[in-house]
Parts: sequence; C-alpha cells; structure tokens
Amino acid sequence: MGVESELLGVLNVKVIGSGKRSVVLAHGFGADQSVWQYILPYLVPHYKVILFDMVFSGKVDQQNFDFDRYTSLSAYAADLIAILDELEVEKCFYVGHSVSGMVGCLASIERPELFETLILLCASPRYLNDESYHGGFERGQVDSLYCAMKSDYVAWVSGFAPLVVGVDEPSAVEEFRRTMMNMKPEIAVVVAKTIFESDMRSILCDVKTPCSIIQTAKDMVVPMAVPYHMQRSLGGKMNSVNILDGEGHLPQLTAQGLLLQVLKQVLEGSEMELEPTVQNANI
Repeated sequence: MGVESELLGVLNVKVIGSGKRSVVLAHGFGADQSVWQYILPYLVPHYKVILFDMVFSGKVDQQNFDFDRYTSLSAYAADLIAILDELEVEKCFYVGHSVSGMVGCLASIERPELFETLILLCASPRYLNDESYHGGFERGQVDSLYCAMKSDYVAWVSGFAPLVVGVDEPSAVEEFRRTMMNMKPEIAVVVAKTIFESDMRSILCDVKTPCSIIQTAKDMVVPMAVPYHMQRSLGGKMNSVNILDGEGHLPQLTAQGLLLQVLKQVLEGSEMELEPTVQNANI
C-alpha cells in the first residue's frame, strides 16, 4: 500500500454522494469533519463530497502527527494534494474553514489544475497585527494564549470555545468544546503556534484560482478588514467577498442557512435549490 493510500485511512477520508463534480470540505483548528454535519445533507444530492480530518484533529491517531513536519502550513497542503491525487480528483470546489483556507491557497499554487474555486470561510493570511495590518491579535495576547493552553488546557478550552463560537447557542459551544477537548494538548499548542506565527500575505498574489471569501459580520478571530485585504491581494481576477449577516467564527454550526445561500450561489448559481437528503436538518 502506498503512502497516499495509507493517508486516506489515517485522515478518515470519506467520499459521500455521486455528483459529477467534487466538493472538498476542510475544517479548521479545534474541529473535525463533524463540523460540516448540518451542511452535508444539502450537498450530497448534487456533488461528490470529500470529507477528511486534519492530522491535528482528535479523530486522528496522535502517532501520525509529526511534530517536526507540521510546523508549516505547507505540510497540510501536501496532505490535501495527496488526498486529491489518490482519489483521482481532476478538479474540485474547495471549502476551507479558518486555517484550512490558507492550506487550500498553498495547494492551489502548487497544483492549480486541481481547483475550480477556493471558498475561503472565515480565513485569514495573518492573525497578528503590525503597523499597517489589522490581523486581530497583539503579540501579548497570543503569547498569553500559548501560556494558558500549556497551563490548563481544559480551563482554556472552556473559556475559548464560547468566544470563538461567538453567539449564545449552547449546543454549538458544546460541540466545539467537545472537538477541542478531543485534541491532545501538546498537539493543540504546536498547531496554534503554527497558525498564529504564520504569515501567508506574501503568497496571496500567487493564488490565481478564483476565490470566494465568506465572512461573518462579527468574528473575534478574523476582523472585517481581513477579507477585503485578501480580495485586494489575491492574484486572480475573479475574487468575491460575501459577508454573512451573522456572528461568530463557525457559521457552519451557527448560521447554516445564511452560509448555504452563499454556497449555492458560488457552486451552482442562485437558481439551484439545495434540499437536504434527511428530514429535520438543522438549518
């Protein structure tokens, strides 16, 4: 069995649906593929949907997390490309949430032929502020975050989860708290440092794939200036910004209806009706 074939098992890759075109759903930090549970029923009647767990997810055996390799977002992009190659995907719509947005950008630079559109959901190329850029976090805040994670991971998660969810929805907060608690603390700290210390602004000009940037109106992780910075900096000619009239960093858990409206427009045009394959879908 080849390395790429093994990777499909390691990252719990699933292919659902029988549509002709492929949609890849990639989760962000603290989550796993279950974060798409309310979006998935609306996509599977029309697309071949590819789900996987990032290697830092609590659903992946921690023995597969290489602490030296995964200090760069490029390693995650290499995993994404390996998945698409092993599944023989010729071209896909890629939905990357949070850090997975930049992972998709890196992968598209390396293999542009694989991507029809990048859908960057609450994504950011840089989380730290500098003199001419508002990323949302000061250096002291990030250093304090690392210390809190190391000192008492359980307590940190309990405080961090509701801030990131950003709305008063206990079920969503509990869902995100659950997946964060599934992560190994030592892995979570390393991944957090990789994300917060990364600066992907310089690579945006090399992203030629059309990008649809989707952002909530209020997100404590990604300030409103960021999506417009990305739109100006991306190298392609067809890049859009869609602001959802909602709050929080996880609209796939808290603003599914609004998110699906935009996804419908991006994927197929506004005339398409996305209907769930199961009853009583939470939307």
